[in-house]
Amino acid sequence: MTTTTLHGPPAATSTAHAAPGTSFPRRLWRGRPEDSRWVRPAFLGTLLLIGALYTWNLTASGYANSFYSAAVQAGSQSWKAMSFGSLDAAGAITVDKPPASLWPMALSVRLLGLNSFAILFPQVLMAVATAGVLYASVRRRFGAGAGFLTLAAFALTPVAALMFRFNNPDAALALLMAVAVYCTQRALEEARTKWLMWAGAAIGLAFLVKTLQAFLILPVLALVYVVCAPTGLRRRVGQVLLAGLTMAVAGGWWVAVVELWPASSRPYIGGSQNNSFLELTFGYNGLGRINGEETGSVGGGQGGGWGETGWDRMFSSTIGGQISWLIPAALILLVAALVATRGAGRTDATRALFLLWGGSLLITTVIFSYMQGIFHEYYTVALAPYIAPLTGMGAALLWRERRRGWAALTTAAATTATAAWGYVLLNRSADYHPWLKWLVLVGGLVAALGLLFVARLGRRLALGVAGLAVVTGLAGPAAYTLTTLGEGHTGSIVTAGPTVAGGRGGGPGGGTGGGPGGGFPGQNQPGQQGQQGQQGQQGQQGQGNGQLPQQPPNGTFPDQNQQTTPGGGTADGGGMTGGGGAMGGLLNGSTVSDEAEELLETDAGDYTWVAAAIGSQNAASYQLATGEPVMAIGGFNGTDPSPTLAQFKEYVAAGRIHYFIAGGGMGGGMGGDSEITTWVQENFKEVTAGSATFYDLTRPN
Repeated sequence: MTTTTLHGPPAATSTAHAAPGTSFPRRLWRGRPEDSRWVRPAFLGTLLLIGALYTWNLTASGYANSFYSAAVQAGSQSWKAMSFGSLDAAGAITVDKPPASLWPMALSVRLLGLNSFAILFPQVLMAVATAGVLYASVRRRFGAGAGFLTLAAFALTPVAALMFRFNNPDAALALLMAVAVYCTQRALEEARTKWLMWAGAAIGLAFLVKTLQAFLILPVLALVYVVCAPTGLRRRVGQVLLAGLTMAVAGGWWVAVVELWPASSRPYIGGSQNNSFLELTFGYNGLGRINGEETGSVGGGQGGGWGETGWDRMFSSTIGGQISWLIPAALILLVAALVATRGAGRTDATRALFLLWGGSLLITTVIFSYMQGIFHEYYTVALAPYIAPLTGMGAALLWRERRRGWAALTTAAATTATAAWGYVLLNRSADYHPWLKWLVLVGGLVAALGLLFVARLGRRLALGVAGLAVVTGLAGPAAYTLTTLGEGHTGSIVTAGPTVAGGRGGGPGGGTGGGPGGGFPGQNQPGQQGQQGQQGQQGQQGQGNGQLPQQPPNGTFPDQNQQTTPGGGTADGGGMTGGGGAMGGLLNGSTVSDEAEELLETDAGDYTWVAAAIGSQNAASYQLATGEPVMAIGGFNGTDPSPTLAQFKEYVAAGRIHYFIAGGGMGGGMGGDSEITTWVQENFKEVTAGSATFYDLTRPN
């Protein structure tokens, strides 16, 4: 078999898209000379549609994850806080990630003010940018049709619709990973060093978003380039090393600044146990995620809180509906493409492109499937930029070869697998549009049957069969995506789509709270609207599908009787006294009443921190409500050794903290936070505001 028919159009060159002298707006609108006139307007219109779709109902999530929103607010007030990723403008402690994902949001808030839209809209722009990168990659070798299918597959991935409208770092990471693969693709076409260095820069910047997760696809990019680039081996190796140096500079400059900066004049590194970003990188955010031994974590390990590991983890009840709709088809198409190009030369660009996207998908999936540490369903958004182009490229390749028996059979198999798996996923939500699963199954099987005989069909009928396969394949994830767009999502653990049987906290067999895997009390469950931004609906959950989440063991929901904070956000789990604190305070924050807000704002300018609270989510809620710095004792979990009791006593003696907020953290009995709580309760006056308990650190007993 010759391979020329498999390669599609040659890669676009750097020549002008239109005749010399044509204005830039016209060149932008017209596109490439080889394109039909409708292609570029349709592409730009699709990007606008994705942006509009993801912007719709955006502010329903309020402050989304108040942990990161508080850091964004701090960064909008202080350049130093922004540079380090401090949770508060006074610089007590950072978030437990590098700050690069916070920078666009902080700049947006500086421009538009502190509100839900300003915080979340940068992620929507990242979705549009990611879609554009994926289209550009596929379009270069497989044409516009494959590019549009890629756009649809990406934009209609439920977890993408969730995270590209949320303020966690994962959206920025997914964008940079897509950019890295695209730049490597461009480098492979003509062995261009410049493009490979851009790929290294993208990986380095991604490291400043989510540390070592940025390196998951690094072996794939390096190996594919060394093997497939059209130049000598010595030059290939040298180019990869130069790209590695670029990566080190792009990601290492900030690390060097943090490690060399005097610790006494910068925030404590949240998530670390010895105030070291390197320790955070290789411990809590590094190897600890793989083996489950994360010091200071809320738990982990196989069966120990983050779900069972294994090859089928991405297809489990909890995770399957987030990302796995097109994984079977993507894997089938990947294998078919590699088999079809087996006779091509070493530098074959089509095969190299499948190796880049396919290798990135496989290595990330394997690591996600077997890592025993902290793992949340939304992490799987990292797979979306890999699945979509494999689907678009593979479908285009097989469509060109549809008159060959093997291609028709493979296309039918991919369509059948997609329909069958879509039925399984939809069947996990028995009350969720019951007719849809049958439409997906029957329509997909009919399309698969037609694809078997597509070579004998006329052009119009063949296109109709292909269209039916696409529509039925995307119907399930599209429905989940629309459900996700219609709901608000808040807290530290969020999921897309409706409640599913066996999923986190939902349906028959779902968790009832009390820990990871079964669902923490107060966390955002699949199919329920988030509490932040739901003005006039305080204390209600399960608005998305008419179901209430199962009741926690203590018989009450930690987020009942919520009150709305400024900017449309609310937080739950507040009003806890003593050294305790429910998981609601750990994952979603605390209720801030008008009385509490007024108390903290009184004479706020006289103090460095208007209050101190156990745990970052607890502190974040009060900081977002008042706009004033609130010290987060112990970081996210309340387990970081910052500040120590001695340091806290010094701050109090110097009159830098006004109030101590009771409650929060992991039960208030871990590390220095327990000592601080005990010392405060024994030595200072108790003050009640609303349902919350405070201690006035300026009024000793």
